[in-house]
Amino acid sequence: MISHFSQALSNFCNSNDDLFFVFLALLFALWAAWFASVQLKKARGQKPLPPGPWGLPLVGNLPFLDPELHSYFATLAQTYGPILTLKLGGKISIVISSPAIAREVLKEQDVTFANRDIPVVVTAMDYGGHDIVFTPYGAEWRMLRKVCVKDMLGHATLDAFYSYRRREIQNMIKFLSEKKGCPIDVGEQMFVTVLNVITSMLWGGTIEGEEGARIGAEFRETVYEITKLLGSPNVSDFFPWLAWLDLQGMNKQMKLVATKLESIFDKIIGMRTKLEGNKETTGSKDFLQVLLQLKNAADAKTPLTMDHVRALLMDMVVGGTETTSNTVEFALAEMMNRPETIKKAQQELEEIVGKDNIVEEFHIQKLPYLQAVMKEVLRLHPALPLMVPHCPSESTVVGNYTIPRGARVFVNVWAIHRDPTIWENPVEFLPERFLNGNGDYSGNDFNYLPFGSGRRICAGMPMAERMAMFSLASLLHYFDWDLPMGMKLDLSEKFGIVLKKKMPLIAILKPRSLENPTSIN
Repeated sequence: MISHFSQALSNFCNSNDDLFFVFLALLFALWAAWFASVQLKKARGQKPLPPGPWGLPLVGNLPFLDPELHSYFATLAQTYGPILTLKLGGKISIVISSPAIAREVLKEQDVTFANRDIPVVVTAMDYGGHDIVFTPYGAEWRMLRKVCVKDMLGHATLDAFYSYRRREIQNMIKFLSEKKGCPIDVGEQMFVTVLNVITSMLWGGTIEGEEGARIGAEFRETVYEITKLLGSPNVSDFFPWLAWLDLQGMNKQMKLVATKLESIFDKIIGMRTKLEGNKETTGSKDFLQVLLQLKNAADAKTPLTMDHVRALLMDMVVGGTETTSNTVEFALAEMMNRPETIKKAQQELEEIVGKDNIVEEFHIQKLPYLQAVMKEVLRLHPALPLMVPHCPSESTVVGNYTIPRGARVFVNVWAIHRDPTIWENPVEFLPERFLNGNGDYSGNDFNYLPFGSGRRICAGMPMAERMAMFSLASLLHYFDWDLPMGMKLDLSEKFGIVLKKKMPLIAILKPRSLENPTSIN
């Protein structure tokens, strides 16, 4: 996202020559004021900022960033240490690349760092900032966290909604079984499957059939537009004092897309409300029903509003689709690169599931080798390699350096997971390293943080674990996988909001011993 900033700024400058010079003068004045304040703080004996590379006036280090930020930050850490500073436009960014410093931020000073640096386009939505990801730490956030962890994504609720996940996984297996011998884009297929699972759980008991398919297609298109805007470079995020100008028109675009999404939500919410009012036909339960019941019974001191309902629905989709689908794609690619791991996983599945039986979600806890595979995949390719940036609510000292209030703080989980002082053969795919019980998702081991840690640890972790494991187990149990003739396996990564494969995994499947996968029901 940041890597395209220079091009965006160049396009703006070429089309607005007079305004550009005003813009340049304003930025220079602000930079001079900032530089003077830094010198004053040094003179007063305050702890310095962490070390870091020198940048240019006004834009700081922006022109020098590599598109692959996770690996670029890891390279900088080798020169400047486990905590470093970058000046990205008008924002100070801090990059942390060691378990010890991560522990200071995410555990010892968890409350101070419990807020987020909110992208400007998020605030363009009427319910932007009212979700579990970006709501500031406080009573409202605690209420939303409780709703997510206890009422929506708790084990009892996930168990109750298993039929939706089972149905969509079986639909995927039926579809793939008809594509034997044909090249399959694994990531694309997984994205569609995960999105179908999530939307089914969100409102599957409210709207089904052709109407559900039509609204689902409209919803997918809208989610794609939102994801694209969230991943695009925005001048306003690097120079906050220019946000009111909306120089790239991104706020305007987000408002239009958000209005479209709100219309879809309101239509579905209206259907559910009508269904609830019909005592003879209550329909199957879904997340929307849970949220509306919680809204009607909300605590008056910190109520769950309709904006919260819409924001949480969006969080489930935007936060759960690419993270899960990309993880499964990386897992299958890494296993295809080491075929013996596929053989071990398939043997385990045959022993636990049965050669001609279908995979069920309850089998997951009985598959230690496949669990080790998933842990190793999340070590090498964490879905959010820099986590969602934290933002300290007050200036504080970490690692004997000052972290100023409002700074953007990145924890480079990707670098920690590949640190040779922590991990033996850190760049090799070795699931066996997790067979001894090491590596859990709790966030208490700061050598291993695939879902983060502290108060802001991923609320969707139980759902993500179930969905990724259930999907991977099904793909391996029902099919053998190979590359198309003449194609080489590429495991390189592409940085983004969510880490993804640079080259999509295209694979050819062959049904295994299950006599007739299409008979699954």
